[in-house]
Amino acid sequence: MKSSVFLFFGSMFGSRLGDQLLLFVVPLVVFQTTGSVSLSGLAFAAETLPRILCFPVCGILADRFSPVTLVRISQAGRSLVCAIGLLGQYFMPHVGWIVAIAALSGVLTTQGFMAREVMLPQIFKDVAFTKVQSYAQSVDQICVVLGPVIAAALFNLFGWEIVVVMSGALFVSADALISIWRRLSDVELKEAKPLDGHWTKPFRTALNHLFYLPGLKRIVALTALVNLVFGVTLATSASMVTGLYEQSEEYYALLQSVGAIATFAVLLITGASRLKLTHIGIISYSGLVIGGIITGFTSNYWIYLLGYCVILGFDSMFNVYIRSARQKIIPPEDYGKTVGVIILFNNFTLPLSGLLVGLVTSVEYTGWLILALTAFIACTGLALSLVGGSAQPAEASETQ
Repeated sequence: MKSSVFLFFGSMFGSRLGDQLLLFVVPLVVFQTTGSVSLSGLAFAAETLPRILCFPVCGILADRFSPVTLVRISQAGRSLVCAIGLLGQYFMPHVGWIVAIAALSGVLTTQGFMAREVMLPQIFKDVAFTKVQSYAQSVDQICVVLGPVIAAALFNLFGWEIVVVMSGALFVSADALISIWRRLSDVELKEAKPLDGHWTKPFRTALNHLFYLPGLKRIVALTALVNLVFGVTLATSASMVTGLYEQSEEYYALLQSVGAIATFAVLLITGASRLKLTHIGIISYSGLVIGGIITGFTSNYWIYLLGYCVILGFDSMFNVYIRSARQKIIPPEDYGKTVGVIILFNNFTLPLSGLLVGLVTSVEYTGWLILALTAFIACTGLALSLVGGSAQPAEASETQ
């Protein structure tokens, strides 16, 4: 059992790390190539928007087809995209190739993510889902912070083409691990049901759940708010460290390394604690606001590092909260299609954050943007809590 769990999470690690290498090398490459924080922000928006728009369709597919097959298609497809992109760069060199590779790979990443979301409750049905999500988030968030470290190092030493080669290799290894896991694992995954009725029925079912299941709308709204600050932080971290603070890439790598440690520590504490789901939500949201204030106000690299770690750590904790909460609310047979629509609404603020960064005329004004967005999410989050409390429906569902 332990070996099969290791294989499953090992495949998840390879897939996510390969994706993060592509995702975070794009703003770095564009900023290093053009020196423009605006173009860097626009590139971040261009690579994140396609993956977000595909979530509803990918959620429906995850309910209808074998999730293992979808994961394998996702990983094999991304390795193929990397290979084609490298060929294009060889014959017609242009920085746009890396943006295109990241955007196309992002669509396939979405499909793999949704398939794994459907698989997790079935694979670990005898384990508390909060703990399962802590483990999954540990893998996910470590990749989020390790990705820029590795991408920056490879980019500075060899160029972005080697980053793409590394990503492709990680996708191939992830596919091999999930294939071995399926052969060794005795987990019985539920058979997907064929689509009945009109092709729009899954979308209508998902939207009906979103609007009428208790607590779901507030969870979606709060997550969208959190992603504003999180997205701006990720999109500007390279330009803040190397531009505003005039530090070298080694300091950028240090930022990501310390962020990885902070993230892992927060997730370990969350998984080991006996905090109620409500308390996890309140603590993590408050921590994100505090982190935004720190990163926005400071003109010192070391204080910025502290705020950055606070944002990353509590964002991972907040992800444990929202995933555990919605798993308790949404019917299992509609989980994929409903989560797909929810994530679309959750994450539309990520490309929006890139566009907002694109409006910033100079890196010196980035801190003010972070402060303005932090104030906005603090006030709006408080208003949503006063209306009825975002975590109450999820907490109530635990007793059902």
